[in-house]
Amino acid sequence: MVDRLTNSTGFGLVHRLGHHGAVRPAGVAVCERNDLALATVTVRRGAGTALAAKVRGTFGIELPASPRRAAVGSLAFVWAGPGQWLASSEGEAGHRFEARLRAALAGLASVADQSDGRAVLRIAGPRARATFAKGLPVDLDSSVMQPGAAIVSAIAHIGVHLWQLDAAPTYECAVARSYTLSFWRWLESSAAEFGMTVAPE
Repeated sequence: MVDRLTNSTGFGLVHRLGHHGAVRPAGVAVCERNDLALATVTVRRGAGTALAAKVRGTFGIELPASPRRAAVGSLAFVWAGPGQWLASSEGEAGHRFEARLRAALAGLASVADQSDGRAVLRIAGPRARATFAKGLPVDLDSSVMQPGAAIVSAIAHIGVHLWQLDAAPTYECAVARSYTLSFWRWLESSAAEFGMTVAPE
């Protein structure tokens, strides 16, 4: 049952592994990113140029100044609004990631751990765009949104932060953990006609 999902463990997709919907092979593939440490980074007043230089020098990443995602290795910064980014690191504890960013960006940005505040799904497949089109008021056509692009929007009145990883297309979507059940109900219903598989991370 969908109601077995729990917010305390993100989407808790262990209860939902397998095929959903009538169509096989499935047009949408979903897995939860439980291996990500997340933190918001907000530039301090007047420190934009210095922050960009620090991120470039320390992490080798060009800090996105527009709705984009930039990554090197396991570390990524996703634009989240003017002067704001969602940073992620694979395979690192949230509090350690926060401490690492705080130390590196001291005096230039405010950093807040979001690892327990947001949950991330990876959503891919040939019908992923069609699924998002049912609730996202943004055009995801390949002529408009390319790999590396990011958006901040809403689906079914739920705030979402979405970025595209490749041309397959593969997306990752972050939502507040308190809304994971509502978002999952929307996703499962919207993808039903295309078939959806849920796999372990």
